[in-house]
Amino acid sequence: MAENERLRLAIIIGSIRKGRFGHVAAEWLASRARLRPDFDVDVIDLATAWLPDVMSADPSAPRPQAVKDLAPWLEAADAFVVVTPEHHQTFPASLKNAIDWYDEEWHAKPVGFLSYGGSSSGLCAVAALRQVFGDVHAVPPHASTATSRGFSLHAHAHTDVDLELRGRVLVGLEPGTVFR
Repeated sequence: MAENERLRLAIIIGSIRKGRFGHVAAEWLASRARLRPDFDVDVIDLATAWLPDVMSADPSAPRPQAVKDLAPWLEAADAFVVVTPEHHQTFPASLKNAIDWYDEEWHAKPVGFLSYGGSSSGLCAVAALRQVFGDVHAVPPHASTATSRGFSLHAHAHTDVDLELRGRVLVGLEPGTVFR
């Protein structure tokens, strides 16, 4: 990578439920990532992407406009962090829908995870997502960061060092690391 080249990180908020925590976690992670001089950061909220729920069985059918609108953002990304809750020991349908609408946009790009919720702090959702992203030829790392349900940045992060440790999603964590 050239000295002046910056990596484009896309943080994807996977839940579209009302009252969700994902946007809080995503904005916190984005604020930390933006402190790095080598990252440009985009936050993609699936709740505002308006992706259709139903796909055509005909692979040659034209893509709906909402799918076309999001495609350049995914294509431009060098890496992704998916912020996901855990619902019934897996990830939300809205996230699976978003993954399925795209193909080449995921190829050979690293995908990290920031998960929360459920009895495993989202780790069951991450395990399922690793398989799905592997199938679309993305590169999910072994490390992920999970937070316990009701996570509060101020209540559980006592110092800037704690915040920095929590934000190390793509590199530097042991597999299965859970912050509580």
